[in-house]
Amino acid sequence: RPRDPLFQAMGSRVLPALELPKRLGPRLEDSQRTPGGVRENLLSSTAAIQTLASVIRPCYGPQGRQKFLVTDNGETVCTGYTAAILRALQLEHPAARFVREAAQTQAENSGDGTAFVVLLVEALLEQAEHLLRAGLPRTQLREAYATANKEVLAALPSLAIRSLGPLEDPSWALHSVMNTHSLSHTNYLTKLVAQACWASREPDGSFRPERVGVCTLRGGTLKDSHLLPGLAISGEPCGQMTAVLTGARVALFVCPFGPANPNAPATAHLSNPNDLTKFMTESDQLLEKQVAQLAAGGINVAVVWGDIDKKALILADNYGIMVIQAKSRKEVAYLSEVLGTPLLTYLLPPLEPGRCHRIYRQELVNGVAVLFECESVGTPALTLVLRGATTEGLRGAEQAVYHGIDAYFQLCQDPRLLPGAGAVEMALARMLSDKGSKLEGPNGPAFLAFAQALRSLPKTLAENAGLGVSQVMAEMSGIHQAGNFLIGVGTEGIINVAQEGVWDTLMAKAQGLQAVAEVVLQLVTVDEIVVAKSSSLNQQILNPDSKKAKECLSHPRKKILQMYK
Repeated sequence: RPRDPLFQAMGSRVLPALELPKRLGPRLEDSQRTPGGVRENLLSSTAAIQTLASVIRPCYGPQGRQKFLVTDNGETVCTGYTAAILRALQLEHPAARFVREAAQTQAENSGDGTAFVVLLVEALLEQAEHLLRAGLPRTQLREAYATANKEVLAALPSLAIRSLGPLEDPSWALHSVMNTHSLSHTNYLTKLVAQACWASREPDGSFRPERVGVCTLRGGTLKDSHLLPGLAISGEPCGQMTAVLTGARVALFVCPFGPANPNAPATAHLSNPNDLTKFMTESDQLLEKQVAQLAAGGINVAVVWGDIDKKALILADNYGIMVIQAKSRKEVAYLSEVLGTPLLTYLLPPLEPGRCHRIYRQELVNGVAVLFECESVGTPALTLVLRGATTEGLRGAEQAVYHGIDAYFQLCQDPRLLPGAGAVEMALARMLSDKGSKLEGPNGPAFLAFAQALRSLPKTLAENAGLGVSQVMAEMSGIHQAGNFLIGVGTEGIINVAQEGVWDTLMAKAQGLQAVAEVVLQLVTVDEIVVAKSSSLNQQILNPDSKKAKECLSHPRKKILQMYK
């Protein structure tokens, strides 16, 4: 979504690309088979997704590691969030891009579960390889996997043992969602998010995420974060006008507030001092005319992402226009979305200005913010101002806040909660194993394979926490087999998730399983990859030094060919 702090900074070529094998021509060779009898191109798809999963796996869970992403403009971003990493990867293999698309859709719809989708798809395809080697036909494998997924989705609501009450403080339900990647002061930040979400609810009890804004300001610590009414941005009024207390009409500019950019490709030819005097006088007159047009259009607030000229600022003060210099283009774009007014690249009044009840300057600890209080539906009722010493720390805190807001939005639609920390995956795996051991035909092995894939997720949590994987998995399996499905993976071993307060929302988990099923059922039916290859004749024509190009240009229709070229 546009407000995502990490998506704004990502480049396109950050981590190594997952490319198609070099031997690929127009199509893969169907005759090449492994000793097990499985076509090689299915293994190629699985290998690409395994490579993608190997990048994501170390970031899974609250003890996951982080990565440095270097953008195209040289900016370095430190993050452990799967959605940002997937966006940064340059992928060439179609199967890997297919999985990324499904994972990003999960992030947009649920705000959580992106790594869950990637890792479970990889585990299910790995188990599918074993079943295909054993001779199970693709069609039967697909039907058996679909049946297993239906069983999982049907059993999922029975594992929801808690729900958020309509008048209950949501802090306990949001804590585990926001407690990711070594975020400091998680308890304090969770309470702020819960307070903001609770205060922004509609009278009928519904909640819209856009009613809570987020603003980041460097300086102080995370414990200095607090809530402010309306929408806050990191900026500062530049002139004598520091507030508009009623009837604010806003214009947004992504250009200098003043004369045209001196680096613009235009040259003034001056032959004598009189020409210079005339040029400067006309420039001042043009600038005054532009500011006067803003005032005539009813604009009394100008938010500028760019340089502000001193003469233009004096003129704005004379016409009663409050000029705010924004520090982030992302915040100006968010203002455009909230207020419903366009971003302008020239000093002219917009056809439809943004409207606010009042706009004023707010002093903070080691910082200044500008507040926009609006009364229209769909505008932020509160803004959570995040403080921190570093940009990277603020990015992580901002992403955790958005995860908490999205989780509360899901809980308002479906308040049921599942045991977290890998407990629900182990419970579903035990259920499938019990059913699969009693079934005959292809469903039996497929159920067992699906169960094995689900067990890989708590195994990854144990690996990232630095625990003994074999011992942890053995203890969890024994306890779950005895009927206690509240046991998950903690930082020091197995834990009771109900006592520790580790929960997942039912809606996010169900949507993740559905996304995984769609991807896997599609990929198990793919038997080859066809790569389009450009015509050699076109390549010869487009090469001006080739013999074929010279022959074409001597043709009576050479003008058409030249246009085509």
